[in-house]
Amino acid sequence: MAKQRRFIQCDVFTPYPTKGNALAVVIDGEGLSDDAMKSFARWTNLAETTFLFPPETDQGDYRVRILTPSREMPFAGHPTLGSCASWLHVGGKPKQAGVVRQECGVGIVEIDISADVPAFIAPPTEIQAMAFAKFAELTAKLNINPEHVVQYAVLNNGPEWHVFELHSAQQVLAVDASLVRWPSEKAIGLIGPYNESNNHQDLCDFEVRMLAPSSGMSEDPITGSLNSALAHWRLHNGELDNPIVVAQGTNIDRHGRVYITPNPSIAGQASIGGQTHILIEGMVEI
Repeated sequence: MAKQRRFIQCDVFTPYPTKGNALAVVIDGEGLSDDAMKSFARWTNLAETTFLFPPETDQGDYRVRILTPSREMPFAGHPTLGSCASWLHVGGKPKQAGVVRQECGVGIVEIDISADVPAFIAPPTEIQAMAFAKFAELTAKLNINPEHVVQYAVLNNGPEWHVFELHSAQQVLAVDASLVRWPSEKAIGLIGPYNESNNHQDLCDFEVRMLAPSSGMSEDPITGSLNSALAHWRLHNGELDNPIVVAQGTNIDRHGRVYITPNPSIAGQASIGGQTHILIEGMVEI
């Protein structure tokens, strides 16, 4: 039987409300069937909707399930920060001051809430070589000049990404997202640096794009899980020695900002930070 449940809609990974990635959060998920959650996630028609539950371990502060309009995900970045902000907004108290521990499909993800910008510890990422045949196929489909590609790989941190680093942010922004046909391809990640010749006005270090998200949109506004995987890729390649700021969503009139910070004390670890704004709160009957 449907009942009234606390509901929040928030905007994640942006300093400006409505310029980030929207997330729907059902605070009281207990008692909801899988079918009810899937139906509600389809109805919100957002990239992701999350449902919060009591933790199942002594370490966790809460448990989250993350659903797109078509499937459930073991982990995603903006649902992690948005769910954490929503849980805190309604009075959630972490067991350890300054750290929220979220249970999800990839295990426990730690979110540091002690600084001005909350950040989660990027979960482990499997890094594999991309077959040259797949590289050739995808660059052809996207009309990417292979000479513009610095490096490429397949990354998996729950979602799987076919990623390409291009020589510049301008080359990343020039790719036509409409050339990707979902669901024929895995999600595609693009990253390229800003430099003196193509300096971003906000002094961002990189532009990132995520094409063919599971919601069926041609391009995702801001993607924490992709940026998390890219952070591990750069750490693996010895290319992340200092904090960086990533812009995303530029081509679709969003102002996404992701703050990636390597841990100076723990090799191979980085945090993924971003701001969250609570825009809608109330009750929903499901």
